[in-house]
Amino acid sequence: MTSRIEASGALAHLRFPIQQSRGRRYPELAHPYRNPFQRDRDRVVHARAFRRLENKTQVFTGGVSDHFRNRLTHSIEVSQIARTIASVLGLDEDLTEALALAHDIGHPPFAHAAEEELDRLMHRFGERFDHNIHALRIVERFESRYARFPGLNLTFEVREGMAKHSRDFAPGEIPELDEYLPGLRPPLEAQLIDLCDEIAYDTADLDDGYHAGLVTMEDARQASDLFRELDEAVSMQYPGAGERIRMHEVVRGLIDALVSGLVEGTISAARGLAEVDAVRAHSTRVARFTPVTAEAAARLKRFLRERVYESEQLVLDRKRSVARIEALFDLLYRRPELLPAAYREESEGQSLHRQVCDYIAGMTDGFFMRTCAQVGIA
Repeated sequence: MTSRIEASGALAHLRFPIQQSRGRRYPELAHPYRNPFQRDRDRVVHARAFRRLENKTQVFTGGVSDHFRNRLTHSIEVSQIARTIASVLGLDEDLTEALALAHDIGHPPFAHAAEEELDRLMHRFGERFDHNIHALRIVERFESRYARFPGLNLTFEVREGMAKHSRDFAPGEIPELDEYLPGLRPPLEAQLIDLCDEIAYDTADLDDGYHAGLVTMEDARQASDLFRELDEAVSMQYPGAGERIRMHEVVRGLIDALVSGLVEGTISAARGLAEVDAVRAHSTRVARFTPVTAEAAARLKRFLRERVYESEQLVLDRKRSVARIEALFDLLYRRPELLPAAYREESEGQSLHRQVCDYIAGMTDGFFMRTCAQVGIA
């Protein structure tokens, strides 16, 4: 693995130059002591959509345990990992942090199953639901906190990074995103976020799965060579440690190994790139794991899919949630008068199916359940 000293500042020449920012949609005066990316980060943190993440499912629904991750704590963990890597590589930590904190604000209640269901329902109308595009709609329109402009008026680079969080796209492929430099890669700071997201949820879901009784240490040892090696090292160093403490130590080791693999892999992939424009024009994304780390991450992901995501407990939870989302969507579409008057006014000009979809997507798990109870959906 690449040491901190060897890697420190290694990609500083690829740091996005803040003076080259394309700015905000609505021009603003500079702040006396906060740069534009710091202001973007702060605007995300103060947004209602960000606060709502506290009551949105990550993997385990609320009520199972108060200790499992939710979307908010997950976003904080992604931010911590991403900022560490940006610091090591010499990239812009403020841009990285703003993107990490914003990356999940477009998620609906009840995790990815709800996103897939809303997308399926929108296909009836020839449209789609994508949480990254929805996140842009939130920061562009739905967050009404300023008198001078709609939305949060974030910088172009943060909005571009949100649009390209999970994938890049060609000109015309996603018409509503054509302003965000289709055909080009985003800055390296934005490229990091998807992989930091992966590190955070893989390790956290392993930890939560263990405490939920879905994963055993022996299962994980058999499924992952990296897990086994880390557990053996912990057992040798702390022979009297109980199993729960060993698990915590191994999870910490996994995070460190995956982060180190991402640092090393990105430095290797960036060789020969002299400036930010070369990152944009590169044929593929530059941020990546080393091959060895990528294989270790893939094995961990396969194990989690089998033992956690496809477990009977979570499958049943998803089925119930998906059925209720369809029922509420259909009811609100048939009876739009059930939508709050203020929301109907704010979303005026949108198609009814889009109004219903966005309304449900903005709900927390708790508000969704209360709404279903009020309208008689069991």
